[in-house]
Amino acid sequence: MSDRELRSLSIPEGLTGERIDAALSRLLGLSRNVIVGLIEAGEVSKDGKAAGKSLKVSTDDQIEILMPAAKGEAKLTATPIDGLEVVYDDEYVIVINKPVGIAAHPSPGWQGATVVGAIFAAGYQLATSGAAERQGVVHRLDVGTSGLMVVAKNEIAYSNLKDQFRDRTVSKVYHALVQGHIDPTTGTIDAPIDRHPREDYRFAVVANGKPSITHYKTLEVFPAVSLMEIELETGRTHQIRVHFSALHHPLVGDLTYGADPSIAQRLQISRPWLHAKELAFNHPATGERISFNAQYPADLTRSLSLLADNQR
Repeated sequence: MSDRELRSLSIPEGLTGERIDAALSRLLGLSRNVIVGLIEAGEVSKDGKAAGKSLKVSTDDQIEILMPAAKGEAKLTATPIDGLEVVYDDEYVIVINKPVGIAAHPSPGWQGATVVGAIFAAGYQLATSGAAERQGVVHRLDVGTSGLMVVAKNEIAYSNLKDQFRDRTVSKVYHALVQGHIDPTTGTIDAPIDRHPREDYRFAVVANGKPSITHYKTLEVFPAVSLMEIELETGRTHQIRVHFSALHHPLVGDLTYGADPSIAQRLQISRPWLHAKELAFNHPATGERISFNAQYPADLTRSLSLLADNQR
């Protein structure tokens, strides 16, 4: 048993009534085949009894899974989490460089890989505060955004980091490629954000929205687009995308918020050009300020190379 680890999780309300194989697949971001393999091997139990794959789960059911230790059996590394890079790891926090195409945590309608599931499957223990599907998550990145995320591994870290995000002492710096040239080249966007009044899948600047503040400066200007450095003072959903769209400078590749598809095609980008470049916070245990930097992934680097080539 030395190469195994018994782990427990609670079924969230949104998964009530689902078969256990489907529920665990969504909750952990692992493929259904991997989950079925664990069940058939007798490694998944409910209330101390081995679970069958057709078992229906209910809210707050306690499920135990006997999993391989960190970086264990190959069957757990065959899931779509390529590129998930651990930047920093200690007993309190884990900082990862999230690739595009992976959600922060499971949510209704999302069937793909998640940061929470990948970390769990790799054998890391996460804080249990908050909803079961969001274990340890203190902030999120969109599925289509790459870059740095910190996840809490215990309750001390979770509480401390939540306070730091609430008090706005965490530094979050993003790089984005936006359409056009912004004037002034450095500034602050202070505009409230909430759900779009007519399209529920989007957000918008609305008069009665939540206070939302974005600081920006232009790093480099190219024909028709600009590379921006952006620091968030608040952390609303889609904040950067909404604010720059409201200025009529949508992110390259962000078709949801009005980007020109021809520019995205020319720059070979199939998602919003947005990367969480820098992250800094006070360590939950020591109070020491720690900071991290993540290089651009291949698709964003390729776009910049195409821009540079066009200027020659």
